[in-house]
Amino acid sequence: MAVRIRHAGRYRSIAMALMRHGFGYMVEELGLYHLLSLPRRLVTQEAHLSLTLGERVRLVLEELGPTFVKLGQLASTRSDLLPDSIIQELVKLQDHVPPFSADGARQIVEQEMDQHIDEIFESFDNTPLAAASIGQVHRAVLHGGQVVAVKIQRPGVLRTMSRDLEILRDLSVLAERRLDWAKQYGLSRMTEEFTKSLLAELDYSQEGRNAEKISLQLTSQDKTYIPDIHWDYTSTRVLTMDYVEGITLNRTEELVSRGFELKAVAQQLVEMMLKQIFIHGFFHADPHPGNVMVLADGRLALIDFGMVGRLSEEMKDHLSALIIALMRKNTDSMVRAILRLGVIGEDADRSALHEDMDRLREEYYDVPFNKVSIGKALNDLFGIARKHQLVIPPDLAMLGKTMLTLEGVVGNMDPAFSIVQMAEPFGRQLVKQRFSSGRLQRKLWGGVADLAESLVELPAQARQLSALIGKGKLKVEVGLPELQGLERKLVRVGNRLSFSIVLLAFSIIMVGLIVGSALRGTPSLLWDFPAVEIGGVVALLLFLWLLFSIIKSGRF
Repeated sequence: MAVRIRHAGRYRSIAMALMRHGFGYMVEELGLYHLLSLPRRLVTQEAHLSLTLGERVRLVLEELGPTFVKLGQLASTRSDLLPDSIIQELVKLQDHVPPFSADGARQIVEQEMDQHIDEIFESFDNTPLAAASIGQVHRAVLHGGQVVAVKIQRPGVLRTMSRDLEILRDLSVLAERRLDWAKQYGLSRMTEEFTKSLLAELDYSQEGRNAEKISLQLTSQDKTYIPDIHWDYTSTRVLTMDYVEGITLNRTEELVSRGFELKAVAQQLVEMMLKQIFIHGFFHADPHPGNVMVLADGRLALIDFGMVGRLSEEMKDHLSALIIALMRKNTDSMVRAILRLGVIGEDADRSALHEDMDRLREEYYDVPFNKVSIGKALNDLFGIARKHQLVIPPDLAMLGKTMLTLEGVVGNMDPAFSIVQMAEPFGRQLVKQRFSSGRLQRKLWGGVADLAESLVELPAQARQLSALIGKGKLKVEVGLPELQGLERKLVRVGNRLSFSIVLLAFSIIMVGLIVGSALRGTPSLLWDFPAVEIGGVVALLLFLWLLFSIIKSGRF
């Protein structure tokens, strides 16, 4: 509630934008009507209801500004979470933000570097090369004569986005309480993932480290260029790197006129990206035409490293298993691979998952190998995962979006080019790495080390458990089905115990009476009373009654 009071004006803007684009029912279900300063009829435009859901979502995000546009762009990579109809609209989101003033840019550089701008640069162009919602890029020249590109963060953007992200976290929690679909999609978890990604993109020093890491991966490739980062003039809000002058891949006519063969350029780009993905597991996740340039000497240059993807060794293992399953068209192996890649919910129907995977296998069964789209195949798999509520790692979902972007760029240069044919040797190499003797040995020793560590920690954990039990602080959560089963077992044990005690008592009584009678020399009578006979009859009747009751209850 404190968040809503502190940012009441922004909440009102969000509520009105939702109303204007046909999402009034969400405003009502979230309980935000009290924030509106105008009657409902004045903020609702029924004309928008004729648009598709995806179009209306895009319009809301564009109206709410940079934070929501960036989140929409990040969400467009999550085909495992959102339907295709919405994804197709989110990819259309563009930053329509005018550049901020050159004086403002100079002031930020001076604040971050704690130097006058003339001490840093020999010259600084006032007109930006490009402007976006987070920052803009200026061309400059260092005193040594090196031409650089200076990326400067927009004034106040961190404060603005932090406020919007705080509101989004609050609204996602509220939505999960009140809306079933929000809980089903895990809206809070999705918001946290996007928040981390966006805050990382706001840290320009992180982008510089990403560029250097990819540069180190590609040192053996003479046909690739990653601009050097000038760390003396880089901070969280300013990034200075070598200026790259080349032809972007969307200018195909200019590439041809300069003598470049489009098919060769496409092959060079795919080889570079596949090496990042399959070999190193750290890749540029936004290879759209504006971020890839062809230099005069034929090398490819990558720029803008704000969005990167990571594949762990374990994730690459599961991905290689999925590639093998797809190649062999084995449904069971595909199901096992997709289950290892994600986390399946408790209520998921595994047989229905198998049927959907089988249908997907049949869809690709007669498709020639060189016609298969890796990006589409991954996104089809993610669609099935979303249907069955499997949680797919964000970086793996980003891989699907990256492959689709890459296929679009390459298809524009050479429609007959097959990425999957180039990916096959990388996939086979991934499989070889997975089952190599060195890798298996490392995993074996790692497992032994983990087991040894667990055994060492076992006494300490046992003492902690004992202490908790002694203090009465041990909490055990038992679901109702388990509780009912436990109750049946306890009743069964109790009945058996009762039967055993009665049988033992009956035996003791009979033995005692018989021994007593024998000592008096009257085996049939005890104190002139037929105790053995009568006691035996009574005990037998009690035993039979107890036995009948237990058998009748069915819990013996």
